[in-house]
Amino acid sequence: MSEPATVIHMDDSKAAGASSSYATAPATTTTDAAAAGATTHKAAAARRGLPLLLRSGADGFRRCLAVIDFLLRVAAFGPTLAAAISTGTADERLSVFTQFFQFHARFDDFTAFTFFVVANAIAAGYLVLSLPFSAVGIVRPKATGVRLFLLLCDVVVMCLLTAAGAAAAAIVYVAHWGSRRANWVPICMQFHGFCQRTSGAVVASFLAVLVFIVLILMAACTIRRRRS
Repeated sequence: MSEPATVIHMDDSKAAGASSSYATAPATTTTDAAAAGATTHKAAAARRGLPLLLRSGADGFRRCLAVIDFLLRVAAFGPTLAAAISTGTADERLSVFTQFFQFHARFDDFTAFTFFVVANAIAAGYLVLSLPFSAVGIVRPKATGVRLFLLLCDVVVMCLLTAAGAAAAAIVYVAHWGSRRANWVPICMQFHGFCQRTSGAVVASFLAVLVFIVLILMAACTIRRRRS
């Protein structure tokens, strides 16, 4: 007699479920890939909306700051040069009674104004000489040594301009208002042109000081970001 055959029963529902799970797995992978592609496309579109200098990440940000640094140095050159020229050419004569009896007001009559002219001339020359170094920061955003050198020089020139501007401002104040305790009369009531030129020069010099403060803060932030 032959042995009875062994019959193996298969559950069609489980097989169908397994086959459906295998069938849906590729669909899930395709969906994830589509979502990742959409996210990448959105990121690329957002990056295209940024300015050209900021599209390359950290280097683009540093290059953008370097461009602003260069433009600010060009902008600060005008006030410093104008302050030096305006004060250096301040010369006014006031005739009293006759032509032989005159009062003369000139910038070199005041030591503070002489110091003011020299300091602004030095600052203007420094700004011109610093432009090539600032351009290096645009070409090579990771050049930390050049940025550190400019930062130190900017601090020195800013201190020089601040001291000269404060000294000149004190003389301008006395020229406009005088001093009762010292019995100094205000001379701007007679020397209008001289006082206008020196007053405008002091304002221009302090504008340059503000630009130097912005340059120093930008350089400090850039160096900190590179070392962090």
